[in-house]
Amino acid sequence: MHQLPVVDIAIIFMYLLAMVWIGFYFSRKNKNTDQFTKASGSIPGWAIGLSIYATFLSSNTFLGVPGKAFGSNWNAFVFSISMPLAAWVASKYFVSFYRNTGEVSAYTHLEKRFGPWARTYAVLCFLLTQFARMGSIFFGMALTLNALLGYSMASIMIVMGICIILYTVMGGMEAVIWTEVVQGILKTLGALLILFLVIREIPGGMQQAYRIANANHKFSLGTTDFNFTQSSFWVVLLYGFFINLNNFGMDQNYIQRYHTATGNRQAIKSIWLCVALYVPASLLFFVIGSSLFSYYQLHPEMADALKQTVAMEKLGSHASTQQVHEYMLQLQPADYADKVMPHFMVNKVPTVCLGLIVAAILSAAMSTISSGMNAAATVFTKDIYKRYFNATASDKKEFNILYLSTVAFGIIGLCTGLAMIGSKSILDIWWELSGIFAGGMLGLFLLGIISKQTKSPEALIAVIVGVIVILWLTFSDRIPASYSYLKSSLHKNMVIVIGTLTIFLTGVIVTRVKKRFNGLNV
Repeated sequence: MHQLPVVDIAIIFMYLLAMVWIGFYFSRKNKNTDQFTKASGSIPGWAIGLSIYATFLSSNTFLGVPGKAFGSNWNAFVFSISMPLAAWVASKYFVSFYRNTGEVSAYTHLEKRFGPWARTYAVLCFLLTQFARMGSIFFGMALTLNALLGYSMASIMIVMGICIILYTVMGGMEAVIWTEVVQGILKTLGALLILFLVIREIPGGMQQAYRIANANHKFSLGTTDFNFTQSSFWVVLLYGFFINLNNFGMDQNYIQRYHTATGNRQAIKSIWLCVALYVPASLLFFVIGSSLFSYYQLHPEMADALKQTVAMEKLGSHASTQQVHEYMLQLQPADYADKVMPHFMVNKVPTVCLGLIVAAILSAAMSTISSGMNAAATVFTKDIYKRYFNATASDKKEFNILYLSTVAFGIIGLCTGLAMIGSKSILDIWWELSGIFAGGMLGLFLLGIISKQTKSPEALIAVIVGVIVILWLTFSDRIPASYSYLKSSLHKNMVIVIGTLTIFLTGVIVTRVKKRFNGLNV
């Protein structure tokens, strides 16, 4: 077991204590549901922007992005390139739409548009997305602390989960936003510190790091051929646009923040501030990953030590030296990419700096998990509890349900993270799961606001067709070889793209066919 210096442990402990204290501080203001879910609409745009930025910059980014750059190339950066276009659509059409509804839930309007089934379907998709997001972030956080401390990933998740649940359930949305402001700044400074420490260890500095990474094609954004069967430039661009459109236009985490702003202009400003911060910040993490690749190329003894650790974890302590050696020879950079940054931190980051970086990684995880808990609890209370169980619940009763559901969803997210232990790539897990759950939600939303003539029956048919297509694309690789002609050759990141377009276009076509058929019968 690794022993962190007392100074580093003190820094981590003070950070955790500060987060819980913020939750306690804002708990005195949480007297009603409006304050708990919307902070009574009193948050300035710059703070909301930093909060959204902190939610985007999760531990999936902190660990998954450098891992991607280390194990492959900069193909995943195309996701960030797509963000400004999605932000433009959201700022032009979505912000005013949601604020004008006056509803804190992003999905209430779907019932008014298509009926109760549409609202419930969107809520279930959102909750599943949140469980996947929180689980992958718990997993990424535990992966790092496991490498640093040696404690089991399960025990790390449980302890951190308790801290996150405490400050989230006490402080509500206002505590979430202000802790994320602090966390957004802290994690950015942490990333800059990591890059400085990596470059410092490379003889020749940044020039040498660039030369080695470039020689190994680490800066490629992917093939620009119109190839949708692999992770090409266009696949990631389309995936990024649709996912970011879903984030800014359908995700309760972001919609809820629009309502905390003092006005429409402040809400729009928060979106563009998020984009202005996230795109260069994500680039910074790709630079870190490429620099780590160069460092490990120059220090094969470090690479061998990491490979040996991975081999021992896979084979177990009873494996022979020969078995470990043979397994190490089979390992490729992509096989241990997510473990590279924690390994570098354990061996090369000095005292005090290590504590600060761990605090930054914790902040990357805690900000996204806490906002996901609050958003999930809000949706459950407004769209499930009040809609189906107690429509006339008093504010006090609703407030209690918000508290209980916040704790419950925190526990579910924690259990999802525990189930992911042993997975290979954090970023791949999150991208695949989010694409599956978000596709149907976004398609229905676009159908509702664009196709004004589409009614509930046509929308229901479109969703059924869309869900069938999404399930086929997701699980076609498990179809037996005897039915190989039924398999999809499309890359998994195309699930949200095809799923969204299927629902939208099916709804439009069915509406037009029905209109024409009715016209013939008149």
